[in-house]
Amino acid sequence: MFELTILEPTMLEQQRMQRRASQTILRPLLLALLLVAGAMPLRAQQAAASPAGAAPAGAAPMGAVPMGAVPKAAHESAPSQKVVQSTGSAVRSAGVSEENGAFVFRTHVDEVVRNVTVIDHKQRLITTLKKGYFQVFEDNAVQKIASFRQEDVPVSLGILIDNSGSMRDKRDAVNRAALDMVKASNPEDESFLVNFSDDAFLDQDFTSNIDLLQKGLEHIDSKGGTALYDAVVASADHLTASAKRNKQVLLIITDGEDNSSSTTLQQTVRRIQDLQGPIVYTIGLLFGSDSSGEARHARKALQQLSDETGGLAYFPKSLNQVDGIASQVAADIRNQYTIGYHPTKPESQGGYRTLRVEVKAAGFHKLSARTRAGYYPGRSKALGLSGLSATPVDGAAKP
Repeated sequence: MFELTILEPTMLEQQRMQRRASQTILRPLLLALLLVAGAMPLRAQQAAASPAGAAPAGAAPMGAVPMGAVPKAAHESAPSQKVVQSTGSAVRSAGVSEENGAFVFRTHVDEVVRNVTVIDHKQRLITTLKKGYFQVFEDNAVQKIASFRQEDVPVSLGILIDNSGSMRDKRDAVNRAALDMVKASNPEDESFLVNFSDDAFLDQDFTSNIDLLQKGLEHIDSKGGTALYDAVVASADHLTASAKRNKQVLLIITDGEDNSSSTTLQQTVRRIQDLQGPIVYTIGLLFGSDSSGEARHARKALQQLSDETGGLAYFPKSLNQVDGIASQVAADIRNQYTIGYHPTKPESQGGYRTLRVEVKAAGFHKLSARTRAGYYPGRSKALGLSGLSATPVDGAAKP
């Protein structure tokens, strides 16, 4: 689990002692409170020890900050932090247990809700279809559609930008594209920004303020390697723990293969599936090195991250194309169908379940529907007792 922390190194030992004392005192009380709460929705996140070592000016390595404890103003303009999960599914029942020293809250999902993009044979978005044109399959069994709508719903968006040394000459164009995408999105969206290299840094937490996002993008210190998978896992956790919107998206912009993560591609995909997490869009700036082994591996990884989550992978031939691609991503997000169904297979059977959506409509030629490839029923979220709060860091974005 990757966490957002912004503690100074001299404070680490003191904080660890405080956490141990807090856990001893608060664990029984918190467990009792959660059991009383029953099926009430709960936001939670995994607690872990704070990383050692000094943080660079204007940022701190990625980890977990319980955003609910931060005042609204701080939440909108949070400084660089080390990052740490929500699905639009209806809760039927819930329970609490203690596992490995942390409280685990399990929700049992009665309705599975998925976002679906439909395009025609010319790759044009089709947004005028009715419910009866759709069929949903789970493990190849037809499911009865319980809810259906097509509208521009606001999303919670995480923007992850590679800040490794090879990105130094590309960042200006990438930053412009990221801002233009936000401007082309629903004005009610909330977005956060992560710059990652060997570590991932939350340089702007959830906000709808373009100026704050621009300040976060200006935290450029391009050096080091590319810990892409660690950044994705931490950002997906942060979405599930702190996002206000049911529909959630990650946009990743990178120019190379992951070479620094402690997490593998397979573990990253599984984590997103376990969370029933975000749609992932990726932009791979691999031009100039398309034929290299590293570029091929990077392309395959980005494609898989997008395919498994219902997003798209883009591979522009030059920096000049990135801005247009960012606008395409915004349009794709804003023109999706939301479809819900009650699975015919009991949740108690567990295991991975494949998803497929088919669509046929008179007057349209070869329609295709895109959604996530599958999911694991149920979802676990660990509730830590660390009580961390956002501490200002010199050079961080201010309101």
